[in-house]
Amino acid sequence: MFEEIKNLEDFEALQLKIASPEEILKWSKGEITKPETINYRTQRSEKDGLFCERIFGPEKDWECYCGKYRRIRYKGIICDRCGVEVTRSIVRRERMGYIKLAVPTSHIWFLRGVPSRIGLLLDISIQKLEKVIYFGAYIITKVDEKAREKAFKDIDREYRSKLKTTKGRESGKALRMARDQAKEELNKIKKLEIISELAFRRLSQKYSDVFNAGIGAEAVREIFKEMDLDKSIRQLEGELKKTPAVQRKKVLARL
Repeated sequence: MFEEIKNLEDFEALQLKIASPEEILKWSKGEITKPETINYRTQRSEKDGLFCERIFGPEKDWECYCGKYRRIRYKGIICDRCGVEVTRSIVRRERMGYIKLAVPTSHIWFLRGVPSRIGLLLDISIQKLEKVIYFGAYIITKVDEKAREKAFKDIDREYRSKLKTTKGRESGKALRMARDQAKEELNKIKKLEIISELAFRRLSQKYSDVFNAGIGAEAVREIFKEMDLDKSIRQLEGELKKTPAVQRKKVLARL
């Protein structure tokens, strides 16, 4: 890319994007595994820390961390003791390291941008989405329709079984209400539905084989992995033809 640009005006457009994890690994010189910066005793950078010389380069020109190699005649040599390359200290301004996160996170540009890119793709409001991202609520990631049908049959079977052993009009009415309530609850289990922690615990005890739900950015990433963008585009284009002119703005934004 850079070789094709002969001067600063030799381009028609400029595009900015978030670097992928693979690109970041290519740019990086090593993994940071410690949160420390400077050792308070030696006043030197902590190994594998945020200022590590092995990753970012030496603090002094042409001198490795342990001092085995000094002066410019050892230029480019990587010390076999400390692993620091003998070069200029100015490389610390440009070299990059990386950290491995314990769990996936959501980039603020895509979450809180106006409009929210994640919210548009999932057709979920930013308020609800933030509850999931910040571990305040669960999102249903998968629904097994066959298991749902089986659960409906189980509810009917249980209702008929209890009805046979129940006496009295009021008892029968209470059973019907309980059956209808259970079916309504089961019907509300839909993909991308946001549910509270209490609701998740209650539903998972009853219908753990019917749905899967997750919390945090990891759950949102799993949804995106299974998303067929081409299919979604076709569906939105179909909606656009049927949607009234007043409501087209939202569909166009999602496209």
